[in-house]
Amino acid sequence: MTARPRAGRPVSLGARLRAGLAGAACCCALIPAMAQLTPPRKEFRVCQDPNNMPFSNTKGEGIENRIAELFGKTLGLPVVYYSFPQRLAFFRNTLRYKLPGQDYPCDIVMGVPVGLDEVSVTKPYYRSTYALVFPKGKGMDKVASAEDFLKLDPAKLKSLRIGIYDRSPASQWLNKHGLLEQGVPYKLMSADPAQYPGEIVERDLAEGKLDAVVVWGPIAGFFARRVKDPALVVVPLKSEKGLRLDYQMAMGVRYGEREWKQQIEGLIESKAPEIQAILKEYGVPLVDASFGVPNN
Repeated sequence: MTARPRAGRPVSLGARLRAGLAGAACCCALIPAMAQLTPPRKEFRVCQDPNNMPFSNTKGEGIENRIAELFGKTLGLPVVYYSFPQRLAFFRNTLRYKLPGQDYPCDIVMGVPVGLDEVSVTKPYYRSTYALVFPKGKGMDKVASAEDFLKLDPAKLKSLRIGIYDRSPASQWLNKHGLLEQGVPYKLMSADPAQYPGEIVERDLAEGKLDAVVVWGPIAGFFARRVKDPALVVVPLKSEKGLRLDYQMAMGVRYGEREWKQQIEGLIESKAPEIQAILKEYGVPLVDASFGVPNN
């Protein structure tokens, strides 16, 4: 599951495993009684959305599934998933869900934005941003940045149908640049379990129902690659003064599980090359701090 970044969900961007384990060992030495109460983990238990590509699904095909399998193999633990749709109260029904006399069903969420306060957030493992997606050959082939797009002929801009998810930074971006009337809103949270975030790209944009879309980068990159005709262009957007479009993505664990968090952060660092390779394989637009909100 990935909590897609939004104003104020899209929807997420580390090598010190030994240091993380050493820190955990130090804690155990200081408080042995507490360590004795923590049984060894027998499984790498992941909280996930069952239909949220490119992040996760029940077939294990997503970015987060791949990273979970990488971590599980490194730890020598089988990976098991507890699936719950990414709707309201996801964390309460997964990571924090516990009945009397029972254990938690899962122990980690593989993708959360830095700054989320519902879970204990690890150090980030990638940074991405919202992206503009449009088909080639439709009068926008020279667009390589937000500035290029906004400099298109005003009549051209006014004629566009631009798909966005409601209550996302994309709608704020359109509003800021006087294009809100051109926006075609889609529900961020649908009651339909078959709905998935990439439909806006590989269905409606590809079929010509939309002229462009602005969505969270990993969604843009992954689904644009799946569309072969027409070829789609992905343009990462920089954050602007008063409007954040880029987010650092991390993992989330329960508050109070310091050793587990340190272990995960160690894996994020030690497996950074493999993680970056997975992200690139899925077409995630990876950006640096230059895409952040300008200081002045």
